[in-house]
Amino acid sequence: MSEAQNSGSNAAPPDTRPARLRDALRQARIEAADRTGVVVDLRDAEVARLEILNDALDPLFAEVPDQIDLFDRGLSQGETPRLWIDVVAHVVMGRDKRIYRFVQDTRFGRIVLRESHEVGTIVTAVTDYVARRMVERERALVKTPPTDPVAKPRRRGGFLIFAIGFVAGAVALFGLALLAALGNL
Repeated sequence: MSEAQNSGSNAAPPDTRPARLRDALRQARIEAADRTGVVVDLRDAEVARLEILNDALDPLFAEVPDQIDLFDRGLSQGETPRLWIDVVAHVVMGRDKRIYRFVQDTRFGRIVLRESHEVGTIVTAVTDYVARRMVERERALVKTPPTDPVAKPRRRGGFLIFAIGFVAGAVALFGLALLAALGNL
């Protein structure tokens, strides 16, 4: 029985290994972010958490067609690190450096679209935001007929009026030339 226990303990559990290096890096970042959140350097924890969210958003932005250039995702590491989704929306960490805050700048100020400690919740909020922006783009590109009820009717027969004026002018010039010729005789 001792041999069975030893042989079982030497074998690695089948499903505990990461499937890919990317998954292992993501797990290491999560662990490092959790450790860093306790340590004094909170800014590095913010950047690490935003990088984790950025990696989680990769599948979403892979689905956005290349011809749609509304989104310019990127991580800015200024005084306040931000994960930009487009020119008006970004994710920033909350005061406790553990909560994600998805915000949008409007002409009336900054509004919070979603707050959560969970990456999945923010990914869902960003997905909804991206979908709404794409629908807005489609609507803007669709040419709609004017809906002005007092619109002026189109003028028809513009060429006919031009032709009548041209003929009348030619006849008047011919008549003046004829009178001038008869007056000199």
